Amino acid sequence: MMTTADNSPLDRPQGPLAGITVIDLTHVINGPFATAILADMGARVIKVEPPQGDDTRRNGPYLGEKSLYFACVNRGKESVALNLKDDADRTIFINMVRKADVVVENYRPGVMDRLGFSFPELQKINPRIIYAASSGFGHSGPLTLNPAYDTIIQGMSGLMEATGFPDGPATRVGTSVSDIAAGLYLYAGIVTALYDRERTGHGAQVDIAMFDATLAFLEHPFMGWAATGKAPPRIGNRHPSMTPFDTFAAKDRPFVLCCGNDHLFGILCHTIGLPELIQDPRFVTNVLRTQNNSALKTELEAVFSARTADDWIQELDAAGLPVGPLLDIAEATALPQTAARKMVVTAGGLKMPGNPIKLSSYPDCDTRPAAPELNEHGAALRQEFSS
Repeated sequence: MMTTADNSPLDRPQGPLAGITVIDLTHVINGPFATAILADMGARVIKVEPPQGDDTRRNGPYLGEKSLYFACVNRGKESVALNLKDDADRTIFINMVRKADVVVENYRPGVMDRLGFSFPELQKINPRIIYAASSGFGHSGPLTLNPAYDTIIQGMSGLMEATGFPDGPATRVGTSVSDIAAGLYLYAGIVTALYDRERTGHGAQVDIAMFDATLAFLEHPFMGWAATGKAPPRIGNRHPSMTPFDTFAAKDRPFVLCCGNDHLFGILCHTIGLPELIQDPRFVTNVLRTQNNSALKTELEAVFSARTADDWIQELDAAGLPVGPLLDIAEATALPQTAARKMVVTAGGLKMPGNPIKLSSYPDCDTRPAAPELNEHGAALRQEFSS
């Protein structure tokens, strides 16, 4: 799969994508998230930025003078500043494409065409090139040219309307989930296209839409609509079809309890001293428990309120029930499990999420190369790709 010698100055993690060269034209979160995974998997990722740099270099939060917004999704990459409207810089870019495996961009559809770098044009330069694009609505359909940010996509996809409590407003998910979902599909599409190229010898175009990716994540709302023709109502933290499966208030704070079948419900009732609930006509089946979820929650919380969440978690866990604490991010990152899975790593001295993809054949390091300064590798890259 390797098409060019790796002249990178970075000591990248070992990974299955070693020898793959990626030209990364992406910016903000959606595209850079995907290319950061490629870098974590061993690919050489060359971030091509406009002369003013990626906008997120100027977005907080900051640690010292470093933007964590930028650093978290650009670790392990090289940076060169190119003006793709300048003839000399276009020549450098064309030479990069000639020797690369993948070009990734997340401009609005049409931008690369106007620059003269559409997929057909890049194929003329390198027939084996994988051209991967991510945008708000993809490269087809009536909304293809509409600008989009994560919150717009959350709103239009049905995700925001499905999130929150019945008596509250539609609520944005507390992270840029539409950006990240599209980034994951972008990574998957690139790796799939690389595998296909091994069989066919030809490159391909990967077209990912944030809207599509978010819609694909809406499994329960989609199933509810498919079954009834209507959007299901917001239901807060509970599961739409399994009960009890929710957050529950203890004496000091809430905790999470999930009983996905009659067997687990029976264990719960015996453990908390309410075996009579098993035969209660309102709760004898999962369907009835779901229909009467509010009444069941009242019964359970009357018991849970007598003791602390930690007490209940310990007892319910010992009984074999799926139970856990309700944590904030500081508490979650402090868990021994987080450390054991190396899900907090450092890059350039900055803490950031680790890579969830664990492969037995390669080490999972807890340090990564830092995100680059703007044009940090510009001189070397211009020399490397001068012809």
